[in-house]
Amino acid sequence: MRAFVRTETLQHIALFDKCRSFTRAREIQAAGLYPYFKPITQSEDTVVVIEGEPRVMMGSNNYLGLTHHPDVLAAAKAALERYGSGCTGSRFLNGTLDLHERLETELAEFFGKESCLVFSTGYQANLGVISGLVGRGDLVFLDKLDHASIVDGAKMSHGETVRFNHGDLAGLERKLGRVPSNTGVMIIVDGVYSMEGDIADLPALIKVAQRFCAALAVDDAHSVGVLGPKGDGTAAHFGVTDEVDLIVGTFSKSLASIGGFAAGSESVIHYLKHHARPMIFTAALPPANTAGVLAALRVLQQEPERRERLWVNTRRLQDGLRALGFDIGPTETPIIPVLIGPLEKTFLFWRQLFDAGVFTNPVVPPAVPPSQCRLRTSLMATHTADQIDQALEAFARLGKELGVI
Repeated sequence: MRAFVRTETLQHIALFDKCRSFTRAREIQAAGLYPYFKPITQSEDTVVVIEGEPRVMMGSNNYLGLTHHPDVLAAAKAALERYGSGCTGSRFLNGTLDLHERLETELAEFFGKESCLVFSTGYQANLGVISGLVGRGDLVFLDKLDHASIVDGAKMSHGETVRFNHGDLAGLERKLGRVPSNTGVMIIVDGVYSMEGDIADLPALIKVAQRFCAALAVDDAHSVGVLGPKGDGTAAHFGVTDEVDLIVGTFSKSLASIGGFAAGSESVIHYLKHHARPMIFTAALPPANTAGVLAALRVLQQEPERRERLWVNTRRLQDGLRALGFDIGPTETPIIPVLIGPLEKTFLFWRQLFDAGVFTNPVVPPAVPPSQCRLRTSLMATHTADQIDQALEAFARLGKELGVI
């Protein structure tokens, strides 16, 4: 009886009106086209089992295929035995392990920076860096296609947010030209854009930032292990590491775990240790994850052939899709979006690919404009040529059936 009364009360709470009126997802579920929250019951690197059937995973960010590497798994298991399952406290108080500090030292050296700070997620790294540094009277400039964590970090800050059109550095310069002198300014961009696969023009951005005395931060989430002479990211790819003030990233992609980091000068990282609320007020990265990232970082450097295979696979899928007549946009990386167009056709294409044994990610509004819905694919170093060809065959058949090509 008590539960019934509570339900009746909820029906009169205006806050929940939007929840009751939100029906779009249920309609897509009823049509059998709902692509989200699909539980994976088994994973074997490039193949996952979903709904009892194996599918080639073409939607993962596991670029180097390290989630099943024996060194990564062994390190995680050993840390679990030595430190337990969690830190049960924040880095600021009781949650810092020697593993965290070892990882920070190795990351700083890897990225060519003085110091580094590890966060519990990549999302929190962007929240902490932006909200920790951008204060009242400061401005933060965002590319309109920056990741949501950057947008949310700017919202959390007490400064003013200014957005510029994707890659429009002339527009950025005009906006910066209106900023009063001696104002604190940060420009932050993605190194590789997660839905387009294109690379930020860091050399040109550096010139703009230096002209206006702005700090430049780069989110290298999709660049680590992919770009750079040793997989050390976008700044290293262009040879401008010393001129980028902050490199931010995540461990949930090439480094095969979860967590995030910010690397920069010692004074800035020291300041963030004492002002980044998302780090201070959340539990520290668990021991097994931290040890796994350390092992993955070492494998990344010891096995450069993985990055070479990743790029061979990338070219195979990019060339194959273009030859079939698909529009994959300006991608320059293992992120390969296949533009479909209307939302309904995108969900239908996703479902039929899924039924054909190929898992992709549908990207729809608000992430992209309504006319630019797409299927986001991404390559792994461990994909076989046969798996890529299987995906291409499915794309070719369904693209013709659905009138996309």
